[in-house]
Amino acid sequence: MRLLDGRSMAAEIGRYVIDEAERLMLAGKTPTLAVVLPNADPAARSYTHIIERTAGKVGVRCEPHEATAGAAALLDTVDALAADPLVDGIIVQTPLPAELSSREVGEHIPVAKDVDGMNPESLGRLALGLPGFAPATAAAVVEILTRARIPMAGARVCVIGRGPVVGKPVSLLLLAEDATVTVCHSHTKDLVTIAHEADIIVSATGVPGLIGAGFVRPGATVIDVGTAVTAAGQVGDVDAAAIASVAGALTPVPGGVGPVTTMLLLRNTIRAARAD
Repeated sequence: MRLLDGRSMAAEIGRYVIDEAERLMLAGKTPTLAVVLPNADPAARSYTHIIERTAGKVGVRCEPHEATAGAAALLDTVDALAADPLVDGIIVQTPLPAELSSREVGEHIPVAKDVDGMNPESLGRLALGLPGFAPATAAAVVEILTRARIPMAGARVCVIGRGPVVGKPVSLLLLAEDATVTVCHSHTKDLVTIAHEADIIVSATGVPGLIGAGFVRPGATVIDVGTAVTAAGQVGDVDAAAIASVAGALTPVPGGVGPVTTMLLLRNTIRAARAD
């Protein structure tokens, strides 16, 4: 089984980001990503540190912004960043305050700065094939398949999970690549049978070990987007040991989709800065 190394792919994207950041800075522009923290969630803060560290390596300024005083303070912070001409990209970490939905927060992020596709208009533009930013995790799936030279046109793809961050947008992205996409979820009957017919499986459920050998046809590619923290550490949706003798390729967890997602956020920030 071939492991699809997200870290090496992220490094390749990073070289492009470095070059483009240098061009922008020579023109007097520092590409800037604002990361809004609505609470003290340890996972969100840990990921923000990863973004900061990665951004520092590729020439993108990353600015964390605390907005932990409630819903109004969060929206005020996003509005201020939206109006700031020095900020090129905005992402808001989750979980959000209970009284706010991702839609409500996303509506305050201008589409031009919506580098993680949180604004509902961004998803609508994706559905219509119009320019805009897709959620970075969903985009990372297609980026990995492209860089691994795994054919998508005509491929049968089973997407497991229908959320707005991965499942729905990755389905639209794969359709744009001429794949034949089936979206499965918690109410899907005969999930194992459907998955076993696929050339590519994309799993984004957060259920550790959900995908076993019975799900995977011989030679299929499996993209593991799920993450969960267990006593054994960070794990994905896929039982890697169980499918090792069946699958043709697999993204590991950690080290697969995650690094590519982070780098795509920074690449999107570069693209947003260039559009100014």
